[in-house]
Amino acid sequence: QVQLVESGGGLVQAGGSLRLSCEASGSMFSIYTMGWYRQAPGKQRERVAAITGGGEVNYADSVKGRFSISRDNAKNTVYLQMNGLGPGDTAVYTCAADPWGRVQPGTDGYDYWGQGTQVTVSS
Repeated sequence: QVQLVESGGGLVQAGGSLRLSCEASGSMFSIYTMGWYRQAPGKQRERVAAITGGGEVNYADSVKGRFSISRDNAKNTVYLQMNGLGPGDTAVYTCAADPWGRVQPGTDGYDYWGQGTQVTVSS
């Protein structure tokens, strides 16, 4: 049983930045594969970024060069730094975890999900 709690969402103007955080429960966080997803109304859920316990990362083409995923294992936390935000980035952003470290960062299959945090980008 893994609990995930996201924070850092909010309202930001186009061109601005936000940093999302996701704190996970568990003593073996360092081996978790962690991912960030987003979903806007009327659109499919999209995997934005992911990172393995070994630091391997993957990004969606839509965010490459603008978003960066990182982790702090001492804090059981994964971050999503979002720069150059535009209206197309408006969505609910959700953290996901594979505590067995089996999910490759460019794939899906996560077992645990957070509650989501709203990111709204105004133009």
